Amino acid sequence: MPPLTRREFVAKTALAAAATHLATTLRAADAPKAAPTAPLAPGVAPLHWLDGAAPAVQPGTTWGVPWPRGAQAAGTAFALKTAAGDSVPVQTWPLATWPDGSLKWTAHAVPAGAALADELQLSAGTPAAPAQALTVTETPDGIVIDTGVIVAELARSGTVLVRRIQRGSTPIATNGRLVGLREDRSDAAAVRTEDLTGTIERVTVEQAGPVRAVVKFEGRHTTAGRAWLPFVVRLYFYAGGEAVRLMHTIIHDGNPQQDFIRGLGLRFDVPLRGALHDRHVRFAGQDDGLFGEAVRTLTGLRRDPGAAARAAQIAGEATPPTDTWNKGVADKLDYIAAFSDWTLLQGTADGFTIQKRTRAGYTWLTSAQGQRAGGLGYIGTPAGGLAFGIRNFWQSHPAQLDIRGATGDAAEATAWVWAPDAAAMDLRPYHDGLGQDTYAKQYNGGLEITYEDYEPGFDSPEGVARTSELMFWAVAATPARERLAAFAAALRQPPILMASPAYLHHCEVFGGLWSPVDRSTPAKAALEDKLAWTFDYYLGQQEQRRWYGYWNYGDVMHTYDADRHEWRYDVGGFAWDNSELSTDIWLWLYFLRTGRADVFRFAEAMTRHTGEVDVHHIGRFAPLGSRHNVLHWGCSAKQLRIATAVNRRYYYYLTGDERVGDLMREQLEAARALVRIPPGRKLFHAAVRGDLAREAPTDPDRAGLGFGTDWGSVAGAWLTEWERTGSPQMRERLLNSMRSIAGQPRGFFSASAPMHLDTGKFDRIESDKVAISHLSAVFGLPEVCAELIQLLDVPEFKQAWLDYCELYNAPKDVQAARLGAPLRNNNLRQGHSRLTAYAAKIKGDPALAKRAWVELMTPEYGPRVDKPQSKRVKGPAVLRPVDEAAFVSTNGAAQNSLAVMQCLALAGDALSE
Repeated sequence: MPPLTRREFVAKTALAAAATHLATTLRAADAPKAAPTAPLAPGVAPLHWLDGAAPAVQPGTTWGVPWPRGAQAAGTAFALKTAAGDSVPVQTWPLATWPDGSLKWTAHAVPAGAALADELQLSAGTPAAPAQALTVTETPDGIVIDTGVIVAELARSGTVLVRRIQRGSTPIATNGRLVGLREDRSDAAAVRTEDLTGTIERVTVEQAGPVRAVVKFEGRHTTAGRAWLPFVVRLYFYAGGEAVRLMHTIIHDGNPQQDFIRGLGLRFDVPLRGALHDRHVRFAGQDDGLFGEAVRTLTGLRRDPGAAARAAQIAGEATPPTDTWNKGVADKLDYIAAFSDWTLLQGTADGFTIQKRTRAGYTWLTSAQGQRAGGLGYIGTPAGGLAFGIRNFWQSHPAQLDIRGATGDAAEATAWVWAPDAAAMDLRPYHDGLGQDTYAKQYNGGLEITYEDYEPGFDSPEGVARTSELMFWAVAATPARERLAAFAAALRQPPILMASPAYLHHCEVFGGLWSPVDRSTPAKAALEDKLAWTFDYYLGQQEQRRWYGYWNYGDVMHTYDADRHEWRYDVGGFAWDNSELSTDIWLWLYFLRTGRADVFRFAEAMTRHTGEVDVHHIGRFAPLGSRHNVLHWGCSAKQLRIATAVNRRYYYYLTGDERVGDLMREQLEAARALVRIPPGRKLFHAAVRGDLAREAPTDPDRAGLGFGTDWGSVAGAWLTEWERTGSPQMRERLLNSMRSIAGQPRGFFSASAPMHLDTGKFDRIESDKVAISHLSAVFGLPEVCAELIQLLDVPEFKQAWLDYCELYNAPKDVQAARLGAPLRNNNLRQGHSRLTAYAAKIKGDPALAKRAWVELMTPEYGPRVDKPQSKRVKGPAVLRPVDEAAFVSTNGAAQNSLAVMQCLALAGDALSE
């Protein structure tokens, strides 16, 4: 049998675990009916904690809420109440508006320790004021933020971001600064290590209370007269709070052959007061476990100071006066070793080590070892201390928590998002090009055999970014162990409020392409089971395959190798997925309909990763993303479809996250990058296509865009900006592009045209030839078109899109009658069943709705899978026991899960038993 082509491979692996033949549903005849949903009160958004119950520690939280069109006027104030009617202080700001000017999405923040009820309600009204209002005072030299519990003094310039954090008159932490280490390997025979220091270039107060304050720092790291490695740091403060949330972003602009980063982190000095035996060190372990010792121990000695002293030290409380101790201890304290330096290193996802030493120059002792640390550390005394931690600590290994100088007047507490005790970052290419020095070799060679689109110099990390989340608690005294364990829980899973799937659906956000879970019939229940199985399988694969690490966490693999029982991590374009076929959208729509916390956090991690690591934010490739590859930035196909704002919208609107807002705004002018880096530069090069070759455009004000992945991506950015700001320019671009696509000889079937970058208008092409790509509608285009049709009245565009949706999977004779000839290479037909369902919904066509289910369920359109199954592989065939499933890849998981969800939402009534 000849080897499968890529198109055949995709077609044959499409359905997998996401859909099933209708016959399977008959075996679910006894499935229970869905419980009725409680009616929604007009103008009221019911809220609940994502994890189901109010958290033990709530350091302040922010979330997003949608509203039906016309329900809430711009400028509306909102009040938050518990189900019992108690008022909760809340701060509100708009995230997006409907075309009529009414609020579409709003963001809200509550103070630390507030809203600790399992259910709450948000509605128009006068907000309650916080008991301790947060204030922001700006001066030319700095910024002072007072939460009512802590006062933080921030700098506007220099190398210190946070000058001090204090409680009352007691300084808890000082000199908060960005630190790092760089290995200079420009001379392989003499590798040098040098310090990196973050230097402020710009400071912006983005919010100033009364509940929430946000301060944004931008700058670069400096060393030896060189400024490089840009950073963006945001600090978050909440009224009544003792905690500071910190979002840490670095953008790589170094030379991967010479600049090897050995460490990246944030460091505070922590003033220490009192005796060494009253200084406490804590590290969070697994689950709610905690490592806790004193700088100088009073337990385990030959002479006992007394039960009261020992109990106090273990509890982290002040020990009784030494003159109350048993004799023979207090006068010999200097003979008990005091440990100045402490380190927790999480070198891999499977192991951490805690070590300590008395001081530099003396050996380290191994204090403890475990598998997965909680990511929280603490140094302090009964007079105050600092808890500090990194979210997704073990998932984003190598990470490290350091305490240095705990025997002195002040200790250094450092949260390393890249551990200096691990190997340095190595961002070099993974191969030397393999002789692919021409387009012909790249296109007909590497792309054909490994699916890798290589080009010299394009496998560069230039401009890729990484964002980490950190927390700091400035406490008045060493917290009880249970309290520190609660801190660690809040670090691992930050509390957030969320609206229910029923309410989100009621607001008709995200184009109406999804619906809440519906198990009302056996057929629907069976499909819900398939959707759940698919997500759960990938969640399990992340753990079994260890899809973790600083540069990897959040992504999944593209394609499986059944012979090796391994995902193709080392095979060209089959390795990391990089949002291929809308993995992000699959996860977010699945969260919207289920409300599952584990789905939210899986999707959140993917949004962080794909928006940062898979996109070039500065440099020659910015702001394009990179196609799937062994290295996240390794492919020479730099594309709009990977960087698309469409993948980020869900998280932004559900959380109000400022960094993700920045990432979407980066994409507003992304089409201009296609002038520099034409997507078809190889496809139409003479060495590849001979007589079919054509010149790349050179007009800086026009670029050739496809109406699918290209336009869908830029339109998603324009749509989001228009919603967020009301920008007339973005609205005009949308209208111009929609009308000029509809004005093409074949509408969407004309496939592409040159676009004027300032106006968004496409030139009308002369040819009436029909052209399609099976990829056009699988990178967010259906989601964008549904929202645009919902928001803007452009009848000709609506018709052009409905024609595409109806005809892509239509019978060949129907295609020929409407288009002049049947379509060719219209692969991913099961995935495109959702387009048929959309056309059925908008046109009110029951026959089309039934056709959509035939396309999804029938083997003619892809492999029949009566029941998704995985098998456990163990023994010498694999390194460790793993589960594998036939035909599962992100092609099947993402696209066909989307098809199932959208067919249920748009044509669910046509699904018969």
